[in-house]
Amino acid sequence: MMNQSISKKLIVSDLGLIEYEKAWQIQKDYHKKRILGEIDDILLICEHPHTYTLGKVADRNNLLLNKNELNRKGITVFNIDRGGDITYHGPGQIVGYAILNLANWKKDTHLYLRALEDVLIKTCKDYSISNATRNEKYTGVWIEDRKICAIGIKVSRWVTMHGFAFNVNTDLDLFNGIIPCGIQDKKVTSLSKELNSIQNMEEVKNKVINNFVNIFDYKIVEAFE
Repeated sequence: MMNQSISKKLIVSDLGLIEYEKAWQIQKDYHKKRILGEIDDILLICEHPHTYTLGKVADRNNLLLNKNELNRKGITVFNIDRGGDITYHGPGQIVGYAILNLANWKKDTHLYLRALEDVLIKTCKDYSISNATRNEKYTGVWIEDRKICAIGIKVSRWVTMHGFAFNVNTDLDLFNGIIPCGIQDKKVTSLSKELNSIQNMEEVKNKVINNFVNIFDYKIVEAFE
């Protein structure tokens, strides 16, 4: 049963295409405000320029490009404070940063991760990808042995940060510069690859947001740019 004291208000902000470092700072600012109760729960939606991020337990050896190669390809690299290993962010990928107070939902980070997976599994099913599912061994959303969505979070004082990266029209060649999430025997995929056609990003964003609202039981959505 959902905690009946859950805050019903969710703020949704579409940051557009934004440098990773700037979005990270916005997250940190909102995270502090959420802990202090100065704002409601918030979902930030965005895309990033070409970026590799390494989580707290990442193996640097999973970054396969040297500094010159990174510069030539225009890829920036950040060591960040989420869980998980290395992943790629770039144009055509919907990134969602959820800053939620789990004390108003369920104080269980594992259930929270499963709920995030459900949001993107449902989105895949909205596009008739019926075999989108979770993997018992690895966090994220999978289509057989192909990962379509990476998930990594941080929780401090039961307030979440970071979130999901859902490949829609992503250039999957950029994953060749890393061992994604440190998993060597799996592949990555995207919505456009699975459907053999470029997808409307705004339409997909709206489906992701709607599924997030439904799965986390929000009733009121306030959106701002």
